[in-house]
Amino acid sequence: MSQFTGATIQKAANIYYDGKVTSRTVTLENGTKVTLGIMLPGVYEFSTDGPETMEILSGNLKVLLPGTEVWKDINGAETFHVPGNSKFALEVFALTDYCCSYPIV
Repeated sequence: MSQFTGATIQKAANIYYDGKVTSRTVTLENGTKVTLGIMLPGVYEFSTDGPETMEILSGNLKVLLPGTEVWKDINGAETFHVPGNSKFALEVFALTDYCCSYPIV
């Protein structure tokens, strides 16, 4: 989906790693939450409460998903899933545009 309609957007940004990772929270009409954000080059680790689907819209990075030992290269658009109550790592090489979805549980 290239756009959201009928959504509520929080004005305040979610800011991580001294502003190198930012996002805005969008709540869809059905209650689903997504974040739209940008990551600058760097190495990051994130924790999840619930499951997440991370859609890379553009960028150049590697991701280390829970339970794996091999970094996955991403160059351009790609989607990956992260289980709840876990951690994942990212090494970002170029400005990366992303959308993260959090299913209603």
